[in-house]
Amino acid sequence: MPDQGSAAISELLKIGSRAIASSHASPDLVRWLSTKTTADQRIEEITELYATAQDEFEIAMEETEKISVYAEEDRKAAREELTKVQEAYKRAMDGPDGEVAKEVKRRIGQRIRELEANVAALEELAMNQD
Repeated sequence: MPDQGSAAISELLKIGSRAIASSHASPDLVRWLSTKTTADQRIEEITELYATAQDEFEIAMEETEKISVYAEEDRKAAREELTKVQEAYKRAMDGPDGEVAKEVKRRIGQRIRELEANVAALEELAMNQD
């Protein structure tokens, strides 16, 4: 009858064998996993920038509607933050991996276009107030 120590070692050897077998993933699977990871990283970066830009837009819209003395500076901040989002998005679109670009565009492209339209409408509102 084996003791508990040798049973534990035997179990570890079985687990190790399965880990080695599973570490030999096909190149297509490895590429797919890498692509997803890269796309997720890009989307996370853009989403953080987008959140800041969206916040700046909302502040700028509020100040513009009130015709406050801060409105012009807030609109400038909103445009600057939008530019950061656009630059990060462009880098993702122009990157070497077309699959990453496709995934980024699918998951966040529409939100960026909406923000661009909102900032343009904000600037038009400000011009009409003058």
